[in-house]
Order: sequence, then structure tokens, then C-alpha cells
Amino acid sequence: EGMPSRDYIDYFDLDRTAYIRLDNSPQYPEETIEETEQYRIYTTRWGATMRSWKHATSTPEHLDFRIKTPADWQKAKERMTPSDERIPWNQLQSQYAAWRKEGRWITGGFWFGFDVVHSRFVGTERLLVAMVEQPDWVLDMFNHWLDVDLALFDMVWKAGYHFDVIRWPDDMGYKAHQFFSPKIYRELVKPVHKRAADWAHARGAKVELHSCGNIMPFVPDLVDAGIDMLNPLEVKAGVDPLAVKREFGDRLTLHGGINSALWDKPEEFIARIESHVPELKKDGGYIFASDHSIPDSVSLETFRRVVETARRAGSYE
Repeated sequence: EGMPSRDYIDYFDLDRTAYIRLDNSPQYPEETIEETEQYRIYTTRWGATMRSWKHATSTPEHLDFRIKTPADWQKAKERMTPSDERIPWNQLQSQYAAWRKEGRWITGGFWFGFDVVHSRFVGTERLLVAMVEQPDWVLDMFNHWLDVDLALFDMVWKAGYHFDVIRWPDDMGYKAHQFFSPKIYRELVKPVHKRAADWAHARGAKVELHSCGNIMPFVPDLVDAGIDMLNPLEVKAGVDPLAVKREFGDRLTLHGGINSALWDKPEEFIARIESHVPELKKDGGYIFASDHSIPDSVSLETFRRVVETARRAGSYE
């Protein structure tokens, strides 16, 4: 639509970030099983079989999982050991100095917890049942994934490549509800969240959690676990970002909270920014974003108007 640069960050002069991705997977072979004009079926390094569609943007369809029992897990666990080849040393050596010179916000991308274990590793129903019937298995998976993350990021940190924040995805809710109770969160998930947060804080780094869905009942425990920033505050799932700001704004930075279902309704989207951002930014502690991805249908002009409105509504001058 006329944007001269493929990098929209540079084109719109948005905040510049960098992301350090490591591999704590079992490193199973990644293979294409079937490919047509509409889709591709493939296996992942996590042992999942997935289908991605070519004609539409969507999350992949999960077809099967290699890990189905504690015995399967033990075999996978043996393959999940920290090693140099799991770290992108060449990228760090060639780009880190430039990231710092440009003032980029550098994120250490952790990969552990409920979300990625159920969606990438064992399957949703299987993990939810195990959380009630086989909690020791679940705890072992959650903790080992985090153990490998910590060991690898310790190597990165000790090599002098420091980051400003650790961030991980742990979607724990959907529309109106959570996948499990606050009691189960406190017993199985919160301890690993707290371990990650304690590790980061000991190094002077901040902690950001991405958790889609309505997770409102979890927020007090997230704050207690040491989470500094919460994303994406999914409005269409039932989260009220203004209520979160009122109750936790002195302890929690909010990132998101503008309903992405309105992207295709520019006037409503812009009106939401104008009404919500001035409240969310009060006393600091707010990073502007919608509460999910940017749809392919959003025009260049609409995105330009959104950026301009967000800058105006979010300015402290």
C-alpha cells in the first residue's frame, strides 16, 4: 500500500526492541509430512504434528503429540539438556553491540509453563487431566523446562549479553474463564513463575508475562509471584484493563488492553484509544498495544492513524 520500507518499526519510528530466542526443546526432527496449495502438515522439534494453513492467517491446527505419558516424557526429558548449540551465539556476537547502541529494549525469551506444554507438547485435554490426576508429572515438566531455560540464559548472561526483561507466553484463560482454578495455579504454575521472576530480579531484569484470555482471578497471585508487566489484557475475553489499572497500577505495568476486534472498525478503535489510554497512562506504567495481533486486513492508512492517535493520547507533554 505504498510503505517504502518493509520494516514498519523504522517506517513509523516505533520503539525498537530485540529478542533473544534459545532452544530448550527435545530437538525432535522437523519434517514436512504433507503439503498442498491450502496447507502444510509437519512435525516440530517438540514432537507435535501440526497443520498450518496457507490461504488464511491463523494459529496452527494441532493434530497429534509424541508425548502422551510420563514414560514418553522421561525419554523427551533426556533430550532436553543445556548446551552451547542451543544458543544463537553468532547473532549475539554480530548484533548485540548495535542493539545496545540503538537503545533497544532487549528481551530474554523464556519458554515454559502451562501454555506451551499443553499446546506444543502434550495436548490440552491431556495436560488438564494430568494437572488433577498426575500433578507430579506436570510439576516435573514445568520445572525441567524452566531449569533448561535458566541454565541457558545463565550462559548468555555470564558471557556479557544482558537483557532488560524476561518474557514468556503462558495463556491461562479463554473467553470469560480460566483453564484451571486459582488453587491449581497456586499449586502447580505459580511456583515456576516465581522461580523465573526471582532469577530475573536477582540480575536486575524485569519480568513480563503474556497470558491471553480472562485471567482476572489470577492477577493478585501474578503480582505476588513477582510479575512486573502483564500483556495483553484481552478485552474481548472479559478483561477490564481500567479495573486492573485501578487495583494494581502501582505494582504492575500494563501492556495492551485495546480491543483488537476493533482493528477493522477504525473509528471505534481510535475512539477506544482516546478514551482508555489517558486513564491507563496515569502515573506511568503503561505500554500501548492492542490485546492481540494486528490483522492482515488493516490498511496502511488505518495503522498510521492509530500510531498518531496513540502518540497523542499517550504523550505526557
